[in-house]
Amino acid sequence: MANQMEQNPKKSNNAAAKTAKKPNIFVRMGRKLKEVFSELKRVTWPTFPKVVRGTCVVLVVVIAFIVIVTGINYGLQALLNLITGIGA
Repeated sequence: MANQMEQNPKKSNNAAAKTAKKPNIFVRMGRKLKEVFSELKRVTWPTFPKVVRGTCVVLVVVIAFIVIVTGINYGLQALLNLITGIGA
């Protein structure tokens, strides 16, 4: 008898879990958006001068790499022309 009483609540919990539906996609997305906006309020945004400085650093590094890769390309092309005698 005690075993039957222990099993009955488990069955009723499983049945309740199966009948409980997940909210639709719009409700779930709304909850997620609410969480995102609450997190964005806590973000410490950089000041404009910091953004400009960071952008300038990125541009300088990109230009430096372009110059280096272009120089290597021209050097290898000249070496290939010297070895094979083919090319422009």
